[in-house]
Amino acid sequence: MSRLNRERLAALIEREQAAYTAANPRSADLYANATNLFGRVPMTWMNMWTGGFPLYLERAQGNRVTDVDGHTYVDFALGDTGAMAGHSPAATVAAVTRRMGELGGITTMLPTEDAQWVGAELTRRFGLPLWSFTLTATDANRWAIRLARLATGRPKILVFGHCYHGSVDEAFAIPGPDGQTVSRPGNVAPPVDPALTTRSVPWNDLGAVEVALAHGDVAAILTEPALTNIGIVLPEPGFMTGLRELASRYGALLMIDETHTFSAGWGGATTAWGLQPDILVIGKSIGGGIPSGAYGITEEVAAAVTRHTEAGDADIVDVGGVGGTLAGNALSLAAMRATLGEVLTAEAFERMIALATEFTAGVQTTLDELDVPWTIAQLGARAEYRFVRPAPTNGEDSAAAADSDLDAYMHLAMCNRGILMTPFHNMALMGPDTRQEDVARHTEVFREVVGTLFE
Repeated sequence: MSRLNRERLAALIEREQAAYTAANPRSADLYANATNLFGRVPMTWMNMWTGGFPLYLERAQGNRVTDVDGHTYVDFALGDTGAMAGHSPAATVAAVTRRMGELGGITTMLPTEDAQWVGAELTRRFGLPLWSFTLTATDANRWAIRLARLATGRPKILVFGHCYHGSVDEAFAIPGPDGQTVSRPGNVAPPVDPALTTRSVPWNDLGAVEVALAHGDVAAILTEPALTNIGIVLPEPGFMTGLRELASRYGALLMIDETHTFSAGWGGATTAWGLQPDILVIGKSIGGGIPSGAYGITEEVAAAVTRHTEAGDADIVDVGGVGGTLAGNALSLAAMRATLGEVLTAEAFERMIALATEFTAGVQTTLDELDVPWTIAQLGARAEYRFVRPAPTNGEDSAAAADSDLDAYMHLAMCNRGILMTPFHNMALMGPDTRQEDVARHTEVFREVVGTLFE
C-alpha cells in the first residue's frame, strides 16, 4: 500500500498555493476589496474554496466556467448539483427570457399553467400525486416537516448522522457516544437543544432506527437515499426497504430528500431503486439554476392534513408557516418546466450516468495502479473519492476520513490544471454538456497529481 509522506504533501501544497496565487491576481484583488460583505463573500460557505480566496466568475456556459483572470475550467462541481442541467441551458434561458420579457410577470401571486405541467411531470418521475413549490430544498424540507408533524400528531424527526437537508434545524444533529442525539459540531446557535426535535442514528443501522421509532414520537424519517455531503455513502442492500417497512410498522412517515440524489436517474433514486416515500423533497437542479424547490405528498398525507385544517388545528392557507410570497412564482415554474421537459431528460441521464461510470473507472485505475488507500463511490451521474479504504458505511466513518491537507492539495492541483471540483468535498457531477474528453482529461490529471503525491 502506498504511504503518504506528510512532509512531501506540505511541500506540494505550498507549490500549488503559490501557482494559484500567481495565476489569479484579479480574483485575489476583488476578494481583498469585498469589505462590505460578511466574510468577504456573498455567502460565507464560498470561503470553503481552497487557496485563500475564491475564484471570481466572469461567465459560464454548459460545463465550462471562465474566471475574471481569463482561465476557463472544466466544471465538475456544477453548483454542487444546482447546475446539474449545465450553466444557462438554452431551453431554460429561452423560457425565462420569454416569461420576463414577452409575457412579463415574474412574481404576481397568481398561478400559471406551468405549475400543473411541472406537478404532473414530478408525479410521472417520482410517483407522488400532489406537489407544492418553494424556492429552495431547505424550504421544502422545512415546510414538509411541519406537514408531517401535523399529519401524525408527533413532534420529532428522525435523521441520520452527517446527513444533509439544507439549513433545516432538525438536520444538524448526530448520534452521541451514548446513543443520545446531540448537536452536530459547528452548528450555529441552534434555537433549542436538537434532542428536543430530533432523533439521530447512524446510517445503514436498521436496529438503531427501530430503537428510535419505538419511542412512538417520530413523525417522519427524513433521509437521503444515500448520504451525499460527507462523501457518497451508499445504502447497504435492504436498508432503504427496511426504512419503509419500519416507518409503516411504527406509524411514521418516510420522507425522502432527492435534492442531491437526483443524479441517480431521471426519477432519482426513488424510481431507480423502487422506493415508496410518503413525502418527497427536491430542489436546486430542477430549475436549471433559477431558485426552485418542491415537495410531493401522498393522498393519505394530504387527507390527514386536510382533516386537521378543517378541524381548525392549523392554517395552511395564511399564517400557518407553510408558504412564501415568492414561492411558486411564474419565473421559477417556467424554468422548471423547460429544464425538466427539455434538458434533464431520460436520454440526458443515460448519457450522464455512462460518463460518470467512465469517470469512476478512471479514478479506480489510478488507485489500483498506485495502490492508494482511497475509494470512489458512484451515484448515477455523480462520483466522489474519499481518502480511506474500504469505503465508509456510515456518516461517522466518512467524517473520520476527512483530511484537510489532502483536500487542499487535490483541489488546488486540479484547479491549477483547469478542473473544478466541488469545494466542500471531492464530488464530480456529469451534466448534459459534459464530454468524454472532459472525463479523459480528469483521468489524466488525477493520475498526475496523485502520482506526484505518492511517487
